[in-house]
Amino acid sequence: MATLLHIDTAGEKAMVAFSQNGVLLAIQENEVFQTHASFLQVAIEALVAKTDIPLNSMDAIAVTMGPGSYTGLRVGLSSAKGIAYALNKPIIGLSTLALLANAASKHTWLEDKKGRAQIFAMIDAKRMEVFGAIYDTELKTVLPEQAIEINTDYLSSLIVKHPTLCIGSAANKAKTLLQDPTIIFVEQSYNILDSIQLGEAAFEAGKFEDTAYSSPSYLKEFFFKK
Repeated sequence: MATLLHIDTAGEKAMVAFSQNGVLLAIQENEVFQTHASFLQVAIEALVAKTDIPLNSMDAIAVTMGPGSYTGLRVGLSSAKGIAYALNKPIIGLSTLALLANAASKHTWLEDKKGRAQIFAMIDAKRMEVFGAIYDTELKTVLPEQAIEINTDYLSSLIVKHPTLCIGSAANKAKTLLQDPTIIFVEQSYNILDSIQLGEAAFEAGKFEDTAYSSPSYLKEFFFKK
């Protein structure tokens, strides 16, 4: 078990937290997306003051790698790398889609479908596109994370194979495409407990990022208007 610093700036809400032995010690949150960058370092300092736990006692930094906001991902990973370099600590990279799937795995709809269902984690990527990945109920990857154009035929092809739980910020958009008892749509996000659970598992397994060369999982190129 480990003492971890958690950094998540991938979405509308930013979270910074300390956990120890799988237990949440303290958390700071920010819901003003445009201020994630200024929030981050102040929040970390506040956690240190509140818990009296110095940063150099952390065993690793767990950071969300995406997909998600381009700016938010860069802010979070840059901060994680700076701390990792300064304190010689490893980085644990967490997929936002895997975190969503972990949250979905606790849903009551799956209770009587063990081994016969799948989880479609989906983040809105505008228009009818999502950043998505599909997992079984044991959270093993069925379809690796990628940019997916969703339509009625695509969703129908999923439920031919297994009952499907769709979770994430694109769930309501997808819900308009298909109504069927073997597919449900849950517009819900993950929380810090999901980050702690997956972060601890990665630490125990020794799954760390290359601090020098790791980069966010954007899944598609960033285009901007002049």
